Amino acid sequence: MRRLLELTLLCTACCLLPPALAQEAGEGRDDGRIRVVPAENVKIEYAQVLRVEPVYQTLRASRTEERCDEPAPAAKEQPAGEPKEPGVFTRMFDSVKGMFTDEEEAPPAAPAPVPPRNCRLVQVDRQFQRPIAYDVDYVYKGTKYRSRLAEDPGNRLRIRVSVTPWEADAPLPATP
Repeated sequence: MRRLLELTLLCTACCLLPPALAQEAGEGRDDGRIRVVPAENVKIEYAQVLRVEPVYQTLRASRTEERCDEPAPAAKEQPAGEPKEPGVFTRMFDSVKGMFTDEEEAPPAAPAPVPPRNCRLVQVDRQFQRPIAYDVDYVYKGTKYRSRLAEDPGNRLRIRVSVTPWEADAPLPATP
């Protein structure tokens, strides 16, 4: 059992040793100094939001609709002698008139013929806009910043503040 443990440790050390040597040789430091990476100090703070502007995505869609021309205006108009709509007294008189006469009611008049309509299919283009992000202007300790966020943060923005000591010969971190 002990021999198996020693063999496992030896294999692990052999696997980890070459990458570590390659990293140290690739850095170009042959002065024998050991590089110490400073720890990053992180805290969560709140910044005051100044302005939020939504960023919209415009979507275009088209669909086919049926469009019909209106019938001729002469067919819609009623004769000039008749009122367009019966008044209150006329409707009341007509409803009571049938009770006092023995005449049989005349069959209702046939509805007016509907003039043919000219219909055709038309392609209609539409645009829709939806917010996909928000450009947020905020201030933290007197300095203004702008970030693009997925959601509207409201009045305060929770931010991550990182403090790391500066090393003169260390390369600058890449900014996105």
